[in-house]
Amino acid sequence: MRLTLLGTGNARQVPVYNCDCVACRRARGESRYRRGPCSALLECDGQRWLIDAGLTDLTERFAPRSIDGILLTHYHADHAQGLLHLRWGVGLRLPVHGPADPEGLADLYKHPGILDFSQPFVAFERRELGRLAVTAVPLAHSKLTFGYLLEGAGRRIAYLTDTLGLPLETEAFLARQPLDELVLDCSFPPRAEPSNHNDLSCALEIVEALKPGQTLLTHIGHELDAWLMDNPDALRTDVRLAFDGCTL
Repeated sequence: MRLTLLGTGNARQVPVYNCDCVACRRARGESRYRRGPCSALLECDGQRWLIDAGLTDLTERFAPRSIDGILLTHYHADHAQGLLHLRWGVGLRLPVHGPADPEGLADLYKHPGILDFSQPFVAFERRELGRLAVTAVPLAHSKLTFGYLLEGAGRRIAYLTDTLGLPLETEAFLARQPLDELVLDCSFPPRAEPSNHNDLSCALEIVEALKPGQTLLTHIGHELDAWLMDNPDALRTDVRLAFDGCTL
């Protein structure tokens, strides 16, 4: 099983338009520090699944029939906007597994095109996709949002973006699963009152509760990048900052 993080930024991405902070200046100067919309490509036993569809160039990145479907965490634009163009393809059907959201994004549900929204997940539902098992776990966000426990080839990866802490039932469920890797929302440096997304303190509390083998922080904002430039020793040895294109 291989998980490639295609994008590791929050909704603003990095660099932020018209921002002159040290992190944004660095990202403009060195492409390796740029962060696109948070998304990933999961490959297991010949199958290829996108996790989220915030990238706007999906039709150029992925040839027809080169992916088996999409695991959508939720319908905020930075996670679903790539579907708006992808749907107008012809001659195939592409399943989109995610939370049931009748409003969806814009008119996706009304005009789905090649996208098949007919099998939404319910909380803690486990599905077998070939030799890959996917379980939807509820997250704490401003819109109905799922993370995913991914099991295949003897590995367990939890992919948890767009959350502020974890619901108690989700934390308890994942604590019972020995995780090899955790990919976790960490949008901000430590804050007095984080909102809608983990700051670093919240993220490290989740790491301590779940005790994965290793953790990659994603959904990263420019404030966190800038803060870590001044605090390079703030992360535990088993916690790393993700970057676009990194692979588990």
